[in-house]
Amino acid sequence: MLVVHHLNDSRSQRILWLLEELGAPYEIKPYARDATTRLAPPELKAVHPLGKSPVITDGDITIAESGAIVDYIVRKYGKGKLAVAGEGPEAEKYREWLHYSEGSAMLPLMLNMYVARLGEAGAPLQPRIASEMANHLSYVEGSLAGHDWLMGKDITGADIQMSFVGEVARAFGQMATYPNIKRWVEAFQARPAYQRGLEKGGPYNLGPPK
Repeated sequence: MLVVHHLNDSRSQRILWLLEELGAPYEIKPYARDATTRLAPPELKAVHPLGKSPVITDGDITIAESGAIVDYIVRKYGKGKLAVAGEGPEAEKYREWLHYSEGSAMLPLMLNMYVARLGEAGAPLQPRIASEMANHLSYVEGSLAGHDWLMGKDITGADIQMSFVGEVARAFGQMATYPNIKRWVEAFQARPAYQRGLEKGGPYNLGPPK
């Protein structure tokens, strides 16, 4: 049985959503952040040396990293659903989204969050961070122009993997600037599978629209 080692208020929420979209069997092993530090508990290190979430176990297989997890679940349990098959340009673009989310897009968003906590000490970094955020969010905004989902008319694993980027951007008050991202976030949050994932995963501050 596939087990999602699920940390509250974390990227592992999108893994629950993915599994709900596919109707795949799974179990949740919950972990709670430290109330003061907001860090993951040390028990996660027993699952994977990084002690991070998301991480899944499936028999003798253990996988960390959201993109790798999404890819694995879609290939093993999707039966063709949520994937872009083949080796052509569309399939390669789909795979690019799986890597782009955490490899590039999330970096300026996370820097924005952490540097903001520094107050005046972080002010010199803010213009560069804002520029990088605009660069990446404009790229996503343009990719959503003229269609509902990142790969066109149908939702895929790319949308699920990229969802955290859209939700964090919304939390930072960016939706007025990026109406396509706003529409996309509202669309995936309204999906029944997304809502079921929220119910099973527990409180998620980036989840329901604010």
